[in-house]
Amino acid sequence: MSLSIIDKEQLCELWTNIYNTDGKPDWSHIIPYYDEKIIFRDSIQTIHGIEEFKQMTERLVQRSKDLKMKIVNSVKEENIIFLEWEMNLSFGKYPNSTMYGSSRLTLNEAGKIIDQRDYYDLWGDIFDNIPKLAKRYRKFMRKKFG
Repeated sequence: MSLSIIDKEQLCELWTNIYNTDGKPDWSHIIPYYDEKIIFRDSIQTIHGIEEFKQMTERLVQRSKDLKMKIVNSVKEENIIFLEWEMNLSFGKYPNSTMYGSSRLTLNEAGKIIDQRDYYDLWGDIFDNIPKLAKRYRKFMRKKFG
């Protein structure tokens, strides 16, 4: 039996359950909803295919000490679903950081996720919670881009 995404509510539930298992992500329940030819892109990488995608999720699980996600908004238009999210994570001795982002997911004709693009400000959201770096980073960004 092939699993498929029917609506944004189903996807939100699947997505939220990835990150709320005692701070350790668990992708096992949602991987079957991804197409074998998934293309995943974010600020760091581009991944082609389900095997590379699984490897990426396994690396995330290994690095994550405490990771939680909350879906803030979701929109579906035809075969595109946008999720706006807040992710709380911790890195060693630094305080928890909140990353604000969104994901655009494209479903194929079978209802599988064939394309995923994640958008977020990796450095800004992390540096905002590190003393001494936050002010310097924001000052640099305003000077160069603001």
